[in-house]
Amino acid sequence: MSSSNTSQVASTPARKGTGRRWRDIALLAALFAFVIAGLAGLAAATGWEETKHQLMQLTFGQIATLLALSLVNYLFRGARWHLFSNRLGLPTTLMQDLRHFLGGFAMSVTPGRVGELIRMRWLRRETGWAVERTAPLVLMDRASDLAAMALILAGCIAMSAGGIAMALPVAALALVAAFVATRPKLLAACITLLYRVIGRFPRLMARIRIAAKSLGVFSSGPIMATALTLGLIGWVAEGYAFHILLMWMGADIGLAKAIAIFTFSTLAGGLTGAPGGVGGAEAAMVALLALEGVPLEISIPATAVIRLTTLWFAILIGLAVFPLAERMSAKAETK
Repeated sequence: MSSSNTSQVASTPARKGTGRRWRDIALLAALFAFVIAGLAGLAAATGWEETKHQLMQLTFGQIATLLALSLVNYLFRGARWHLFSNRLGLPTTLMQDLRHFLGGFAMSVTPGRVGELIRMRWLRRETGWAVERTAPLVLMDRASDLAAMALILAGCIAMSAGGIAMALPVAALALVAAFVATRPKLLAACITLLYRVIGRFPRLMARIRIAAKSLGVFSSGPIMATALTLGLIGWVAEGYAFHILLMWMGADIGLAKAIAIFTFSTLAGGLTGAPGGVGGAEAAMVALLALEGVPLEISIPATAVIRLTTLWFAILIGLAVFPLAERMSAKAETK
């Protein structure tokens, strides 16, 4: 082989490496652009003056309690992610999975939370598994959240003195979505039907179908029961945080009703597809509190504070963990 051919072959991997690096940089830039846009939307939708005033009334211990309850949610759901990861056969440790799960929160404010798919990128780097093989993790994580929140909402409505308008339809919709997402054949059929209707994105639809068919590994009773339990504990913890916050502000509407309002508002915000559910969640929360006789001078700051100690706290954790997850995954890829 001539020297010119040798140098050409040697330069090929270098060019590929450079191209991949620039693609990675472009991807991260696009994702963080979504994050910045989402944060701007959150800031515009939240009454910061009311929030500041109400925070001044809260003690350090009370704020720490709210944050601790949110942390319970994140850690229990992170443990569920690890359960699904191991069930899928990924060679990841608990600390790896927690790093991926928490780091993904940095992308919670992307539209539809699609930025959280960054976890698939980290898994591909660290394990070599293609996105099609790890995508079932995302589907099961979302389906488990929907199932847990629907059960919480239905249970709280049954226990509370009065109902919440549209709560039962939302709970039913969440349960149906969770049921479909955990039935491989049914989900694959729905994807096929969707493709026939829109007639676009054949490669994407094919990948989703492959991921859907992989869900059967999660269908065992013990796995689903454990996952549901972890999700229930996590989401009830945040709902309870909303309840005690209202109590501290002098608006005790009852535990079941407070958890129901928090859960319904979170689901409603998620259905809008807006970054972090912003706008929809806050509007639903303030409106439902008003129906319970809670004055605006309490409902608005209460909504702002609970969003600060749940959504914003998750984003801050994600932003803190994200650089570590990115660095560790890049290091694993180069080995």
